[in-house]
Amino acid sequence: MLPPMPTHEPEITAPVDLCTPDGRLNPEAVGWSRHPLHRCALPGWGRCKKWEYWCVTTPTHLIALTLADIDYLGLTSVYLLEYGGREVSRTALRPLAHGVRLPDGLGTGTSAALDPVRALIQEVDGGTRLRFSCDTSEGRLFADLTVDLPENHETMSVVIPWGTDRFQYTSKHTARPARGSVRLGARTLDLTDAWGVLDHGRGKWPYDTRWNWGAASGRTDGRTVGLQFGGQWTKGTGLTENALCVDGRLSKIGEELEWTYDPTNQDEPWWVRTPDSDQVDVVFTPFHERADRTNAGLIVNDIHQLFGHYTGTIRTDQGETVSVDGLLGFAEHVHMRW
Repeated sequence: MLPPMPTHEPEITAPVDLCTPDGRLNPEAVGWSRHPLHRCALPGWGRCKKWEYWCVTTPTHLIALTLADIDYLGLTSVYLLEYGGREVSRTALRPLAHGVRLPDGLGTGTSAALDPVRALIQEVDGGTRLRFSCDTSEGRLFADLTVDLPENHETMSVVIPWGTDRFQYTSKHTARPARGSVRLGARTLDLTDAWGVLDHGRGKWPYDTRWNWGAASGRTDGRTVGLQFGGQWTKGTGLTENALCVDGRLSKIGEELEWTYDPTNQDEPWWVRTPDSDQVDVVFTPFHERADRTNAGLIVNDIHQLFGHYTGTIRTDQGETVSVDGLLGFAEHVHMRW
């Protein structure tokens, strides 16, 4: 097995517009960066997709928040899982995305949604504050969380170019420490050893898309480690969304990952590896599945998100091998027509 090589993908090091004034992909925007640098105004209407997805994990539970604006529909969703099986969720849909507001890019404004799922995402000194509340089957859910962004902590942002009129900017953050409070009914949940993962997306998507996504954050082998893995949707574009974050330093992976799993048996382990190097070789063992299926004619979503632990080895650009031992995270396979 060959050692990892520095990625062939172009690195963006200065601010750049994602789109030209007519709404097409700016060729100078194609590449990846260690910090969010793209200005992501999306002129036009009909295929534009904007979202923020945050997942905060602890050793005992996790909580996720999604805000999305896909032009003709807005969505706000919260999800709480207590390991062992109890899960609580609430989703609100809004025609034409009325009542859901997302800024053009990271750090350019506040994301917000109105009742019945009220949410507010704001950049604050040293991190991002997430506040949301809604009624659930288990009582009123309140959350006030801050996901810290340590100084010089590197994240993975990349533009995936399917074509001049179909493209996606994604900023994926891992290994960001989190703190705050979550209350469900009369119970307050502990946020000790909490970590935040962000999926920030802005783009113009094809109608029919499939993807894999996996991420994990925490302490392992005496290091702070974040895993960011993608698959399917980037093939043939020349870029990937794959990266490792070790002690705040990013190693960008230009290889497409090999995902081996049985989509009909969600209890079986997944194997994720770099086929041409030893940079990633991990097994993901799930303990809980979150499935969401909708078939509304023109709109179809089939989402299987598995929560579990990653074990194996990774290797940084500097040649350091890091042992991954039970790192908490998730992996998913998704089919969308939207």
